[in-house]
Amino acid sequence: MARRRLQYKCWLAARAGLVELVYCREMITEFSEQLSVKFGFSVDQVRAAVHEFRRFGQEVAITGTLHVVDSDPDDDIFIECALVAGAPIIVSGDRHLLELSGYQHIRILTPGMFLAWLRDPASLEEARKDEQTPIRITASASLT
Repeated sequence: MARRRLQYKCWLAARAGLVELVYCREMITEFSEQLSVKFGFSVDQVRAAVHEFRRFGQEVAITGTLHVVDSDPDDDIFIECALVAGAPIIVSGDRHLLELSGYQHIRILTPGMFLAWLRDPASLEEARKDEQTPIRITASASLT
């Protein structure tokens, strides 16, 4: 229950415009499957969640050619999306991504770590030196 509250707070940060959520078509597919299979969402609930995701996010196109996450190649889409979008952070609860901890300039944070980072003025100032405001992030399907 507490974990879901953290995830929801991350979503609220994107909705409030504190960060800019970026995604790719492949992430929407993964997101839809996770909501349906893992969380038992109905077709209408999945459709509404995807609509919200698209409404508050910015879509980017990926090639699907990046291969970084050996333990779960399906997770490569999150790394590639962040690279293409110039997002310095991936928010995820996925253990394969968290084991990677980062890739090039990208940090991979749990929802709790991300919220702590977001509350730290020094972290935000540092991130905004090189990034536009709001800071772009991407999230794995396991954030939901």
